[in-house]
Amino acid sequence: MDEKVPNPEIGMEFKTEKDAYDFYNSFGRKVGFSIRKHSVKKDKKTGVLKMRDFVCSKEGKRSFDKRDVNVKHHRDETRTGCEAHMKIRLGVDGKYRVTDIKIDHNHILASPEEAHLLRSQRKFTQEVVADNCDNAGIKPKATYDFMTKQAGGRQNVGYNLVDYKNYLRTKRVKAMKKFDDEGLLIFFKRKQAEDPMFFYCIQFDVQDCITNIFWADGRMILDYERFGDVICFDTTYKTNEYGRPFAPFIGVNHHRQTVIFGAALLYDETIDSFRWLFRTFCDAMCRKEPQTILTDQDKAMSNAIKIELLGTVHRICVWHMFQNACKHLSHLFCSSKSFGNDFSRCVYDFDEEHEFLEAWERMIMKYNLTDNIWLQQLFNEKEKWALVYGKNSFCADMKSTQRCESLNKDLKKYLHPGQNIIRFFEHFERLVDDRRNAELEANFKMTQSSPIITFPVSILKHAASVYTPTIFKLFQAEFGDSLDQIVEQVDESGRVRKYQVLNRRNQSLHIVTVDSMDESITCSCRKFEFMGILCSHALKATNHTLTNIPTSTS
Repeated sequence: MDEKVPNPEIGMEFKTEKDAYDFYNSFGRKVGFSIRKHSVKKDKKTGVLKMRDFVCSKEGKRSFDKRDVNVKHHRDETRTGCEAHMKIRLGVDGKYRVTDIKIDHNHILASPEEAHLLRSQRKFTQEVVADNCDNAGIKPKATYDFMTKQAGGRQNVGYNLVDYKNYLRTKRVKAMKKFDDEGLLIFFKRKQAEDPMFFYCIQFDVQDCITNIFWADGRMILDYERFGDVICFDTTYKTNEYGRPFAPFIGVNHHRQTVIFGAALLYDETIDSFRWLFRTFCDAMCRKEPQTILTDQDKAMSNAIKIELLGTVHRICVWHMFQNACKHLSHLFCSSKSFGNDFSRCVYDFDEEHEFLEAWERMIMKYNLTDNIWLQQLFNEKEKWALVYGKNSFCADMKSTQRCESLNKDLKKYLHPGQNIIRFFEHFERLVDDRRNAELEANFKMTQSSPIITFPVSILKHAASVYTPTIFKLFQAEFGDSLDQIVEQVDESGRVRKYQVLNRRNQSLHIVTVDSMDESITCSCRKFEFMGILCSHALKATNHTLTNIPTSTS
């Protein structure tokens, strides 16, 4: 109990009403009760306060409300009819004096350890710190724990966790109202003023309500120019209480890091929404279409790609396809130890189409799946998921949309469904900044160090000088694997030489073709075309002549 706060007495003087309130509130903390303002009288002409009565928060009784019959969970009763109060009046000298006082209470008073929980003792005063923590994506509980530690205990903070959450909720409601008043357009125009290359497009319905939104900043557009040959597209993450699908366009950079080319918030996942989005995306990227796009097996998405991205190869995410296979063929995956391997081989293992078709037919007959409708439908889309059909399309070694799934997981660290759209954009920018900082750090490390070369040969030295460290490690691994290959046969016809290369570990045979005219190299595994680096088979076939990395295969 703070003995420095005196008891109120008749005749005590205060300069302002606030001074009187603060004194009585401090007295309330000392004794153990909460206060509130009650009756007031003001001058009708000037509006100057003439009289104010400060009462205990338990004064009076809760009035009857006819709506109470519709309330499921009533609030606890807190009023006890307590008559404790302090009344002040304005004197002729402009000061306020205590004219009436009653100290006795008719209820249990809070202990000194509980006094900080009294309502009038709780006032949120750390808006700047709270806003900064909230903007940084720090959870309210973590922020409150930090403030508690800084203040030396909960009793010294001046508010509790509920007060802090209420402050954030009020702030977000105001932001939502701002959004309703065309705040989104204001936000985008501000971004355009900061970044002249910033692109956005908003689709409205017949009632002029926002349906679909796409945006990309200048750096995203430049990144797409450099790394946009392959994109992943996914709409599984729902951003807010309205369930708007979040649709990022994602690729990989020269460090094999995830890079974001643009993003959208969609009203729904219909073919019309996807058509608008793909068309808008190409407009933002100067009409450059990606070579390859990876998605899940969504029909509306597939049909939209077929119409809007005529020059793009559409590949289906293998991970999603396997998930669907486990769902529709669960009895086989559970009852047969070999079915999973046979199915996986059809997806990944063959270099030639006839090998794939033969293996698929064997699998169908072996497990009596001739009448399985789901497998028939899957086979009709084989060009989109079987690797034998995708090897001629550059995919940067991406076989699934797992990078989108990973990005969605990261988004959950920054966002939660209750946030409004403006808040979403602000936190999404933080996620993008983190990705770009990761690229900056990788570039810095690349310029300030050199990768360790396991085999000091000319081709690896050249590879280390032209590849990023991440890509060089992949290439060096292929070179190491080439040492375990055997060249079984060499056929030469004019300028073309063909090598039959056998892998000792799995006994697979690959054909490497070298054209001496243009120095192009092609392997039946199509790793260069699919991933962008030479395979171990090509390195084995040419290890006696190759000293520099070729730039093309044909």
